Amino acid sequence: MQFRLDAHRTTLAPSTSSTIRSKRPFQMHAAAALALAAVCGVTGCQRGHSPDTLAIVNGKPILRPDVETRYQDTLGQSNQHPSREQGDIIRLNVVRDLIDEEILMQRAAKLNLVATDEEVMSKINEFKAPFTQEEFNKRLQDRHLTLDDLKREIRRGKTEEKLFNKEINSKINITDTDIANYYNAHKAEFNLIEPQYHLAQIVVTSVAAPAQQAGNLQNSKAANDTDAKKKIDTLHNRIESGEDFGMLAANFSERPDNAQSGGDMGFVSESQLHSDPEIYNAVGKLKPGQVTDVLPLYEGTPAGKKAVGYAIYKLVDKQAAGQRELNDPRVQQAIRSQLRDARSQLLKNAYIEMLRDQARVENYFAEEIFKNGAQ
Repeated sequence: MQFRLDAHRTTLAPSTSSTIRSKRPFQMHAAAALALAAVCGVTGCQRGHSPDTLAIVNGKPILRPDVETRYQDTLGQSNQHPSREQGDIIRLNVVRDLIDEEILMQRAAKLNLVATDEEVMSKINEFKAPFTQEEFNKRLQDRHLTLDDLKREIRRGKTEEKLFNKEINSKINITDTDIANYYNAHKAEFNLIEPQYHLAQIVVTSVAAPAQQAGNLQNSKAANDTDAKKKIDTLHNRIESGEDFGMLAANFSERPDNAQSGGDMGFVSESQLHSDPEIYNAVGKLKPGQVTDVLPLYEGTPAGKKAVGYAIYKLVDKQAAGQRELNDPRVQQAIRSQLRDARSQLLKNAYIEMLRDQARVENYFAEEIFKNGAQ
């Protein structure tokens, strides 16, 4: 039983069954509305908008070039060739995402929470820190981004973070009673039947894949085994020189499911570690805070293992077997984090739904798809 608690995640995007309500700037009398409907039935009525406008949010257009840029970024460099229907499904999701982003940006602007130029440049400098200017420019080129594109991405992300912190996270209060109630209802989860190792990892694979699929902040991906070995050795040297393991994992690890959380693997049971004797022997020698040497990474069964890259493991903490009590600060922190994350996710979903209900949205692309599909 893992000691670390993971909240069930839900996406912020609405379900495909959701409808976006379109708000009209004025009310029409019933008689006038009926007359207009009759005219439209005979002559047809077209709302005026440019062919490049795929949606409008409170008067702000969502433009076709922006949708296509996000669409291509979604496909990455995987050489996928989706059918027309598959491509339109992806584009529908892109338009929906851009609508939600615009709604949030407009709300943040109203509350004076848009990220400042200083905040954007601070993040740019953080991204650039590990690279020469030439390397940084190459990474932008690989992602088909200009510096201005990157600044817009950062501004949007930082703005949404500030908005959610003010409107949602600052209002969440997890009480001691909440923690006690959760512990009492899930006490068995805190009874460790065997030792647990809290690990973090940095993974570099030799398997060719698009950089966008690496899952790290820098879209850093080794191209082959030689490249992978050079990259992992460089990262190990930087760790040994005192650089932060979590920061390096977030920026360079090629494990999409945990790279951006600093490579955090959570708690791994001793029996799980025994399944790979090399990792178990290396981790078993560590004290909390220490890291392993570079270890080979395999996939497949023990009878047919295949080398696919390299990894470094950090022992964050080790827990002996036995019952963890409520007065253990680590138990309280684990419960508090889970309850806060779950509540934050729920409130974000509800918040976006409310803002969408209040917005005037016209999704012309969705209307076009439906019209063409009905013919």
